[in-house]
Amino acid sequence: LETVHRVLEQFFQPRIGEPRWSCRSMARAAGISATRVHKLWAANDLKSHLTRTFKLSNDPNFEEKFWDVIGLYLDPPDKALVLCFDEKSQMQALERTQPGLPLGIGHIRTQSHDYVRHGTVRLFTALDYLQGRLISSIEYQHRHQEWLELLKKINRETPKHLQLHLIVDNYVTHKHPKVKAWLEKHKRFHAFHSDLQLMVERFFRGITVYLREGSFSSVRELESSITTFLALRIAQPTRYA
Repeated sequence: LETVHRVLEQFFQPRIGEPRWSCRSMARAAGISATRVHKLWAANDLKSHLTRTFKLSNDPNFEEKFWDVIGLYLDPPDKALVLCFDEKSQMQALERTQPGLPLGIGHIRTQSHDYVRHGTVRLFTALDYLQGRLISSIEYQHRHQEWLELLKKINRETPKHLQLHLIVDNYVTHKHPKVKAWLEKHKRFHAFHSDLQLMVERFFRGITVYLREGSFSSVRELESSITTFLALRIAQPTRYA
């Protein structure tokens, strides 16, 4: 193990032409067998093939907003509903150029690699993560007008006696003067702007997997598939806490 640590410290980056360490390349550098390197890596949870990404916020008030949002998730206010909102953009209506074969005994299902693009749509979704309830709309643009329409829909479809705490990202349309004016007239709405704590992304991951296997000859066909998925999730809500 000391030999491997020495190699990692001495050769932090692998040699030119090698994007990362492999068991064999480290074995050559350390003068031991690849099997020995593999066992040492496994015993010490070293995974050179993985990279963990991160993002630093430029918002000077990030830490304050961070704890506000975490507090909403962990300890929601009484007589209030916490909704996290985001947009899934560029949902493409991709039509495969040839029909594939279904799953069968002895072979996996097939899908052609190439496709034809028929346009895109955007899915706006506000998620009640504790109950798994969704308030969504399918749009072609993301302007302040579409955001206002969703706010009005949220206002119609939620109990009037509840305060509404919305966790949204910092997209400019969410701060449009007309949006601010509408929110000022509807005091039960409280917006918290954050780019990093949007649990609705977990829902978007599910719909991405659902649509990935499809073939859509038009945007209308894509919208129909999205609507079907939303109906199923609304009928069987899933708690995200």
